[in-house]
Amino acid sequence: MAAERVPPARAAGHTRLRFEGVLALAGLALCWQIASYFFPPFLFPSIPAIAERFAGIFVHAAPLGDALATAGRILLGLAGSFVLGSLLALLMGRSDTFHRYAYPLLNFNQGIPALSWVVVSIIWFRGIEFRIFFIMVMTTLPGFSFQLLDAYRAMSKDLLEMTLSFRPTRLDLLRTLVLPTVVPGILTAWKVNLGNAARVVVVAELVGATGGVGYELLQQQQLFDMAGAIAWTIVLVVFVLVVQRVLTLIERRQLRYRPLAERGS
Repeated sequence: MAAERVPPARAAGHTRLRFEGVLALAGLALCWQIASYFFPPFLFPSIPAIAERFAGIFVHAAPLGDALATAGRILLGLAGSFVLGSLLALLMGRSDTFHRYAYPLLNFNQGIPALSWVVVSIIWFRGIEFRIFFIMVMTTLPGFSFQLLDAYRAMSKDLLEMTLSFRPTRLDLLRTLVLPTVVPGILTAWKVNLGNAARVVVVAELVGATGGVGYELLQQQQLFDMAGAIAWTIVLVVFVLVVQRVLTLIERRQLRYRPLAERGS
């Protein structure tokens, strides 16, 4: 297959967007650095001080372990929520009776704040890791379920009937019709839930955890160490951006058959 060519206008737009993004971040850093000259360090630490704390996280075993622990909790929680959400979406899509019972429960769950699940998990469970996993699953489950249900129901009935006319096996039907239909919804659900999961895991780690980004943020708050707090926040942001980039690359590869205008940037 010939290599895909990106239109010059689209490539120029991506370049301009990246340039403007870098320029905006540089402007924010400059404003912060100027503020550091007029305010005490516990309010506005200098950019070099924040950079030093950020680099220190990756050169010492203990803080690096905390960063990796949070990353693992996010990915494990999202994986568990994705599996359960996929099952619920499939059952709701195949059974109207199940849908009538499950959909209101998921809607109700969507309105419960993460802090409430933190309190419930502390009362119900003793293990810290299982508490965090439970909180992650319960807060991201509706997003996965609804997104995958919408993707499943978006499947063309005409294409389904045409495909069934060839008497395909279940594996062939899954490979040629179901997966191409639901994969965009799956990737979108992961990208949406990733940011939500990053916020939720910090809240979960603030209560009872003995490691992780949330735990470290609590330590910085108790010490009034703004440089450390900003550094740990950037660690979490960088992780989210890296995973989102990986998801975008997967999306481009898996959906390369679609018109360029329909794909994510």
